[in-house]
Amino acid sequence: MEFRKFDTKVQYLKYKVLREVAKEAWEDTLLENVMSIPQTIVPGKTPTMRCCVYKERAILGERVKIAMGGDKNNPNVIEVIDIACDECPAAGYEVTDSCRGCLAHRCEEACKRGAISFDHNHVAHIDKTKCVECGQCAKVCPYFAIVNRKRPCQIACKVKAISINEDNAAAIDNSKCIQCGACVYQCPFGAISDKSYILNVIDLIKKSKQNTEYKVYAIVAPSISSQFTYGKLGQVIKGLKELGFFTVVEAALGADMVAQAESKELSEKGFLTSSCCPAFVQYIKNSFPDLLPFVSHNLSPMATLAKYLKTTDEKAKVVFIGPCTAKKAEARLDTVKPYIDEVITFEELQALFDSKDINITTLEEDVLDNASYFGRIFARSGGLSDAVLEGLKEQNIDFDLKACACDGIEACHIALLKKRKNVLDANFIEGMACVGGCIGGAGCLTHGEKNKAGVDKYGKEALEKTISDAVSILK
Repeated sequence: MEFRKFDTKVQYLKYKVLREVAKEAWEDTLLENVMSIPQTIVPGKTPTMRCCVYKERAILGERVKIAMGGDKNNPNVIEVIDIACDECPAAGYEVTDSCRGCLAHRCEEACKRGAISFDHNHVAHIDKTKCVECGQCAKVCPYFAIVNRKRPCQIACKVKAISINEDNAAAIDNSKCIQCGACVYQCPFGAISDKSYILNVIDLIKKSKQNTEYKVYAIVAPSISSQFTYGKLGQVIKGLKELGFFTVVEAALGADMVAQAESKELSEKGFLTSSCCPAFVQYIKNSFPDLLPFVSHNLSPMATLAKYLKTTDEKAKVVFIGPCTAKKAEARLDTVKPYIDEVITFEELQALFDSKDINITTLEEDVLDNASYFGRIFARSGGLSDAVLEGLKEQNIDFDLKACACDGIEACHIALLKKRKNVLDANFIEGMACVGGCIGGAGCLTHGEKNKAGVDKYGKEALEKTISDAVSILK
């Protein structure tokens, strides 16, 4: 079945909306048919997901808006669909059936707000108007009868950017959000989504007039090697050209360029944090602004390579394709905007393929080979540190690298905290907001341990054995 290409049915639903929007856009019929897309996806009168088809279609209407770029007044690339966010239980501390109506009443003693009362069976109840969610009652209950029912999106958000508003829907604090998309992937109802810019990509391809007006380059993230597992990587590359891209370049080549420059910068400064992961850099801006001077001055591999492409071809248009929702935000930064025209995820690429009926399994294989092993392993946690070590070695730089590879934003938080207190035994922090690195990105089709093996295997297939060899083709 089609949805087997994805981890969850939520992803599959999102994909179906993207596919329909893209299909209409290719045909120039989107504006006249946009209102009928929800009915195309949910025909008839029998609901498949919600209480009734009318609610399903209303939510699908909101999904269509996000597939068309979402709320233009909201600078965040992550949006909440309020109408879809109402099935989760009220968040916060609750007394469960495990309450034995004991005589000790430790929960009552622990509560400084007087929020706990007891019924005629001595069973505890929490008054939500007084409760401040401190959790003291849960800590002292001998039966563990008080639990914190946090919503999946709140559990997923390690930077505490999600709260529940007065309408009982999730609300995102843009001043804390790092746009990593963890909440997007974890929400069981798909009520949080990343805005899509596929319409801009379709527009770029169409207006290029088959790459005669200007050339449209696709830069693909190295984590692509762990995706589209139902076909071969060479077939994905061929599929991209069938979509209308002039050529496909590896972001891993940009990673080689960054590894070479970053290792030199590290040796000169003595301490550095990586700048490859936009969510990690945003986290430093939001929560550790005092450490900003330590962030590498190099652009990310995506932007570094795009800058090179635009220097060699002034009319070039560049689209980045990867696993990351935060890259959509990075592309809008003043430092990156001149080089990257648009960003889409692997989920969106799948929708684009199917909107044009491109079945990659039937295509011949094309070649993607312009990066080293070290550039390609940037896709997984620890890969960047390995590449920086190699960069030091190849450039004969005498520097003792002590890398701290942070796997996920919680690990980043601990390392940054230690650096702030001057107790970090490392001179290089590799920060990856997603667990596992880019292979754990919210825009991936699939997530899992097997993806790491896929990236390593792909790295070993690189013809260029050193970073210097890979970068030499740019000279």
